[in-house]
Amino acid sequence: MHALRRWWHDTAGGLPATFWYLWAGLLINRAGAFAMLFLSLYLTDVRGASIGLAGTVVGAYGAGGAAGVLLGGVLADRWGRRATLLAAHVSTAALMVALAFSQHLLLIAVLSALVGVVHSMPSPAFVAAIVDVVPAERRSRAFNLQFWAFNLGMAVASLLAGVLAEASFTALFLVDAGATLTAAAVIAWKVPETLRLAAPPADPAPASRASVRPRRQGLQTALTDRTFLIFVGLTFVLAVLTMQTSTIMPLAMRADGLGPSAYGLVVALGGALIVIGQLFVPRLIDRHRKDVVLAASTALLALGFGALVVADELAVYLGAAAVWTIGSMLAAPPNAQINADLAPPRLRARYQAVFYLTFPAAAFVAPTLGGVSLQHLGDRHWLLVGGLGMAAAVGHLVAGPPRERHVAALRREQTSSSADRVPTA
Repeated sequence: MHALRRWWHDTAGGLPATFWYLWAGLLINRAGAFAMLFLSLYLTDVRGASIGLAGTVVGAYGAGGAAGVLLGGVLADRWGRRATLLAAHVSTAALMVALAFSQHLLLIAVLSALVGVVHSMPSPAFVAAIVDVVPAERRSRAFNLQFWAFNLGMAVASLLAGVLAEASFTALFLVDAGATLTAAAVIAWKVPETLRLAAPPADPAPASRASVRPRRQGLQTALTDRTFLIFVGLTFVLAVLTMQTSTIMPLAMRADGLGPSAYGLVVALGGALIVIGQLFVPRLIDRHRKDVVLAASTALLALGFGALVVADELAVYLGAAAVWTIGSMLAAPPNAQINADLAPPRLRARYQAVFYLTFPAAAFVAPTLGGVSLQHLGDRHWLLVGGLGMAAAVGHLVAGPPRERHVAALRREQTSSSADRVPTA
């Protein structure tokens, strides 16, 4: 019993109530976000769209997602986290209802692009709010629970989507809208605005104002932060590796004579490992430097995908999937924590937005270049993927120490600014 209490404390202890309401909102949000998983089938089977047109509409949804990440980051830093979350959730619910009853393909395409925007807006606001309310020493476990909730919600969404799509696509969109409104209700009821917890920039003393160069405050700050961009680049490589699962691996499995059911087993194994094992990650990684954990996790991803060079049976694919899934599980908390550490308090959501752009970018690059690579290199494609991952693992080890010095300097600067704002007697 003592060991169980200790595990629970290390996994979820010491987190504020606001975090748990944010966590619940995220879980409901992901569990209910299932309608767009079947958008292409809805367009072709119900609305009579061609495969090409369906692909274009789904692409519009993805493009809207990239724009929504940036918009959500800017609004969360300007309006506030709570306001952005509520606006995005309510807008999503309204658009889902409109999609449920829309019949014209042009209108459906426009609505799908708008859904892409509002679907992606909450991501920077969710993470920025978590950083606002969770003390720095407990953020690793908070981000671990966030990653777990995200994947658990996606697993539930996949199961619900299949059942509802069999019954009615209209019901699919309406239930999605209802779940989104439920998440909005939780946030409206229990989540206060957290932006005020981010310290405002210090007002320099009158004598020193002339010598202080004003800093640019906006997306350009994140886009010109060299230390942050190196980290984002390394995360992009990790995202490209992860995207192999849903883009290139199915093609490789088909070439090996394995059908959709085999692919489903491989994907299901990864989801099950995350749902069961993610809660044990904090105790495993908290004693180690973040750059070392990221190097090890990226190396596991590289080894898992690199092993597919000899894969021709389902058992090999399943073993490789276990390896790269463990790598993904280990990477999630330190990735989010480093991103939070590098962001100035007033620009947290904007930094999150730039960070989250790596995933739609990887979703474009992985199939585009990966398809060409697989066609021309065959199984040697996986050696290329493995080598890319190993290079990124080394990159984490090289970039880690100077990044930690940079974070320490930012903390000293913030501490000094806070001390300057304390009134003296």
